[in-house]
Amino acid sequence: MIDENNIKVLISEEEISKKINELALKISNDYAGRDIHLICILKGSVFFSCELAKKITIPVTMDFMSVSSYGDELVSSGRVKIVKDLDESIKDKDVIIIEDIIDSGRTLAYLMELLGTRSPKSLEICTLLDKPERRVTDVKVKYVGFEIPDEFVVGYGLDYKQKYRNLAYIGVV
Repeated sequence: MIDENNIKVLISEEEISKKINELALKISNDYAGRDIHLICILKGSVFFSCELAKKITIPVTMDFMSVSSYGDELVSSGRVKIVKDLDESIKDKDVIIIEDIIDSGRTLAYLMELLGTRSPKSLEICTLLDKPERRVTDVKVKYVGFEIPDEFVVGYGLDYKQKYRNLAYIGVV
């Protein structure tokens, strides 16, 4: 059983805010003069996607996808399931997939392949957290907030059995 007393702060709310500002500035500069379309991967990246979108200084549109590879487990099952697909076409759009965490890379590799078939002008990945030592699939991530060790984390959108998403920090269980 996990409770908040068993969660140690790994990345503070202030550190997250500072990093989001840095990522938004880099994205705004990289896509200057263009519109971008953000794809928020539900549910975990909602907090990150919304804060990032507010800080980007160029025109932004958003859509949402829900994919699952965890269920209620602490480790990825390795099987990716589309729970909710996009509502609109990404054809000829500059698209950035917004993810909360990249672990094995299977989900993002699958999404890059799937969305790549939908003819976007460009397709990149932005993640708040990256666990490179857990990677089993090669996936190119253009924008990375924090590289973290191989520990189970919650907070700022990340959950354990749908709990602890609302923590304002990233914590290690």
